[in-house]
Amino acid sequence: MEELKRAKELLKTDPESSISVLRALIHAELPEEDNARVKEGAVLTLGELLAKQHRSSDLAYLVEEIRPLFNAFPKAKTAKIVRSLIDFSSLIPNSLSLQIKLCEDSIAWCNEEKRAFLRQRLETKLAQLYLESNRYKEALDSLGALLKEVKKLDDKLQLVEIQLIESKVYHKLENVPRAKAALTSSRSCANSIYCPPILQAEIDLMSGILNCEEKDYRTGFSYFYEAHEGFNSVDDPRALQALKYMLVSKIMCNKPEDAYALINTKGGIKYTGREIDSMKAVAHAHEIRSLHEFQSVLQNFREELEGDSVVNRHIQALYDTMLEQHLIRIIEPFSKVELSHIAELIGLPEDAVTEKLSQMILDKKFEGTLDQGIGCLIVYDDPPASKLYDTSLKFLDTLNLVVDSLFEKATQAKA
Repeated sequence: MEELKRAKELLKTDPESSISVLRALIHAELPEEDNARVKEGAVLTLGELLAKQHRSSDLAYLVEEIRPLFNAFPKAKTAKIVRSLIDFSSLIPNSLSLQIKLCEDSIAWCNEEKRAFLRQRLETKLAQLYLESNRYKEALDSLGALLKEVKKLDDKLQLVEIQLIESKVYHKLENVPRAKAALTSSRSCANSIYCPPILQAEIDLMSGILNCEEKDYRTGFSYFYEAHEGFNSVDDPRALQALKYMLVSKIMCNKPEDAYALINTKGGIKYTGREIDSMKAVAHAHEIRSLHEFQSVLQNFREELEGDSVVNRHIQALYDTMLEQHLIRIIEPFSKVELSHIAELIGLPEDAVTEKLSQMILDKKFEGTLDQGIGCLIVYDDPPASKLYDTSLKFLDTLNLVVDSLFEKATQAKA
């Protein structure tokens, strides 16, 4: 224990000496009653130090080097050490490939040593890493086999984690029905056990995202609020992400004034910064219905708005809606107008305006055609309403009366 304390004291003044002391302690002969506890502390301290110094190769070697020690350790302690070392590797910038390699090597070792409990948790972690590295097929393949195995064991807490990751993968693949099905299963399992606050907050965050995908921003806001409270209670940085989603929900509900109120609350002031400033700027541009203001916001806060795929998707949808409204307002007085004139009035490149107008014509937002030979938009009058629907209804009503009449006659004949 004294050696471990000395190594920790050397961390700030002489890290290299601390590393030497910790390595010596890991391989030292210690009394049996202190062996596991002291060596665990030395391994975790050394792993964290190597990660903070961005020494990825040394950390990978440490994970492999300590495996012979696990024969004398309880299995639960072994699982804690291995998972902690892999988590430490996330402190190294751009370390996704390293984390994946550590997980894959550790899973192979678990198969050799027949450590099923640790293997299952490492496979769950590996699926999450595959998701973060956009390797969706590998993530689903890994989760599929793992889900069958864990269901047999009825480990509900791990089922919650697996199905939550599965939901995130399907959301990234834009398969919302499958994402909702996986999340519903995850939530059902979570309701039958004690669910840690962080995991419950993740479920609420994902629920809000999926509700917003279906344009139910009011329900999405409720889930984001619960997620924000959960993350904020343990000072998790994802509380800021949940707050951004809350602001997006309010903006998409056409309630920018509520977004201002959220920003000025105690919780909003706590997270003041460019992330919140970007959402405030979007709310202002939406409130004054200014397309030019919106364009400048998208340029000035490009990193903050495009860095999060959920925020980017909804903000872009809002921008497209505003752009369509402005275009319809501009072309309304014309029956024929030059594309260059529309581009000049709206302040966008002619190519972008042409592309958007063609999309609107295909989506039946208005009746018209593009004559690109002379660079003009020809706007048609609204076509007369079709009488086919009303005629069909009258025909069906008449047919219904005939059938009823025939049924009555048949009933009377039998009587």
